[in-house]
Amino acid sequence: MSDRTRHSRWFWIGLALLAVAALVLPFLVKNYRVFQFNLVLVYAVAILGLNILTGYNGQISLGHGAFYAIGAYAAAILMDRLGVPYWATLPLAGALCFSVGFLMGFPALRLAGHYLAVATLALALAIPQLLKYKLLEAYTGGVQGIVLVKPDPPFTFRFLGQPFNADRWLYFYTLVVAIVMFVLAWNLLRGRVGRALIAIRDHPVAAAAMGVNLAMFKSLTFGVSAAFTGVAGALGATVIAFVSPDSFTVTLSIFLLVGVVVGGLASIPGALFGAIFIQFVPNIADELSKSAPAAIYGVLLIVLMALMPTGVMGLLHRLWSRRVVHAGPVPPATAVPAVVPVPTALTKEN
Repeated sequence: MSDRTRHSRWFWIGLALLAVAALVLPFLVKNYRVFQFNLVLVYAVAILGLNILTGYNGQISLGHGAFYAIGAYAAAILMDRLGVPYWATLPLAGALCFSVGFLMGFPALRLAGHYLAVATLALALAIPQLLKYKLLEAYTGGVQGIVLVKPDPPFTFRFLGQPFNADRWLYFYTLVVAIVMFVLAWNLLRGRVGRALIAIRDHPVAAAAMGVNLAMFKSLTFGVSAAFTGVAGALGATVIAFVSPDSFTVTLSIFLLVGVVVGGLASIPGALFGAIFIQFVPNIADELSKSAPAAIYGVLLIVLMALMPTGVMGLLHRLWSRRVVHAGPVPPATAVPAVVPVPTALTKEN
């Protein structure tokens, strides 16, 4: 059996075990843990959207909390004021955030690096205040926000002693949406579009010389990234069943960026690890120190970055590469010589 066949077999076995674990997990824990796992999936989609922009295209954003808020409020208003089903709010919230992100991409064309970060930071600071504006209170609820009702499951049963209630139904609903978003991102980034985004990030002049439309790609990337985050916001509104302006401060934008860095830049699976970090590590820090949880969180983040400067996926990639290298010698038939010989014809003088 070849190494490729063996690795492929283990990959599918691992994927099957992961699927079984994901299906059984909500019935092994109490409702609050299920709620936390729901938020992990929501944040994973949001971090994936930011990673498309920052990791693959090299545009730094500190304003994705604003797109998350727009998606959440769009879903909340549609459900509370217009009676739209919760599942139908996802594409509408994504479309709205895509439009806002695409428009935001145009002024970003003349900005880069920390200048773009400051511009997007202004958006993150402005949106919560705009949601409190008096003329919009009839729609946004002002400082009081909007209280929603969690959707009931289509059917009920008990498994492993746990009922199939609203939180567990939302877990499977959020899991399916997250899988769809991850598959969309994988299909988008593995082909021409992904190569174009990486070329713009690493060598923008060369990418333009090769015929890549920098302005259009940057604007579309901003729009797609905002759409992913908007869908996550709509999911978050349904899972939490409440939205308010104070829930979407600039801290949320910073946490999303932290999730991107912790999971690994330009890594699709890394979004899940980043979501686990920003959901559970603050709780762990709070349990370690009630007086200074932020300080503990900062120390844990510094230690993690010192041990894994390329993120969790970067560490896993290095470990996997070492395993492949130490798996055994390369067969003689496929071995590559240390020095590639130059053909005699190319060494002769004209």
